[in-house]
Amino acid sequence: MEMTGQAREACTAFEGSRALASGELALVAGKVKEMIDRGEAFSVLIFDDLTSELIEVDFRGTMEDVLLRLKKPAVMEEPAHPRGPGRPKLGVVPREVTLLPRHWEWLNTQPGGASVALRKLVEEVPAGEQRARSPALFTGFALPLYLRNGRRFSRI
Repeated sequence: MEMTGQAREACTAFEGSRALASGELALVAGKVKEMIDRGEAFSVLIFDDLTSELIEVDFRGTMEDVLLRLKKPAVMEEPAHPRGPGRPKLGVVPREVTLLPRHWEWLNTQPGGASVALRKLVEEVPAGEQRARSPALFTGFALPLYLRNGRRFSRI
């Protein structure tokens, strides 16, 4: 999410290739506003010195109006893509899993559904065994074995 209306420390104002002012945003905006009011500047762009991002400043109204708008707290914009289902705050990442139909049938009978059952299976593996065995071995051999037998698997 991008923050807008945020006070920036260092910026530079340009009209074409001519630098008009440089410094803190409030000071630069003040200088540019004075130049606009005197008719000395027309098409001004202000850039953040650190990121080169364009800073939008509303120069309508009086100098006080311009500076007051700069001091407003940052407004959070809505994300371009709304969040989908899941628990992103917990770090849950959706991925595709390919299983045989009998595996899906068994998973669908488990309390909480397939995702909960798979998470529980992974958590049941002892910590030392998780480090010792590769994920490919667990998902390629132990998980289908567990699903077929419907019980805890012993050390392989």
